[in-house]
Amino acid sequence: MTPAKATIEQIRARFDADVERFSNLDTGQMSTQDAAIVLEMIANAARRVTPNAKDLLDLGCGAGNFSLKLSQTAPFEKITLVDLSANMLDRAVERLTPTGAEIHVEQSDIRDIDLEPESHDLIVAAAVLHHLRTELEWATTFRRLFQTLKPGGSLWIWDLIEHDIPGLQEEMWHRYGEYLASLKDASYRDQVFAYIAYEDSPRSVAFQLHHLRAAGFKADLVHKSGCFAAIGAWKP
Repeated sequence: MTPAKATIEQIRARFDADVERFSNLDTGQMSTQDAAIVLEMIANAARRVTPNAKDLLDLGCGAGNFSLKLSQTAPFEKITLVDLSANMLDRAVERLTPTGAEIHVEQSDIRDIDLEPESHDLIVAAAVLHHLRTELEWATTFRRLFQTLKPGGSLWIWDLIEHDIPGLQEEMWHRYGEYLASLKDASYRDQVFAYIAYEDSPRSVAFQLHHLRAAGFKADLVHKSGCFAAIGAWKP
């Protein structure tokens, strides 16, 4: 029997109490791999793919790291922040207000927000889509994001992933465990693994590329490090 996953309310409560860990632009979230590198990579790639972007939608924005990094490459006129946690949203607004962009905030699950067709130039979804559960939810979400982007707009994903080959998943999971233990100790590794099992439903790069392309995107892998990957998707 598959263990029950955390509810949206339980996930929200954990993030409400964890703002500081998500507020470091130099290191990103410590428990991810290559977080700081990917912040830089996505910010630069997004501006090359969608060079005149003025309107950013940040899904699962946390404390605003990706919006802030993207704003350093070129100014936005409008930034829309979406997150479950009110505390995360408050910190993101505090950090992004000096950019001069018009800031809009929505405390919501990404499955529940209203998205206007062709309303955004850029969408970033960092460490959020792994909370989707079923294949239908993934497919539906990618279709909605495709419709939300203006022609020429782009979607940038950075997230925990799984691997479709069982032995490869075992090896990558082992390496990730070693990485986590090296940050602190074995108990920290076990803590992270426990909340991943309880909260998250990651999918493989191949799975995500398939559903992004089925939604209409041109999509490609940007970067992969162990159990984390960055994906870029462009709307023709």
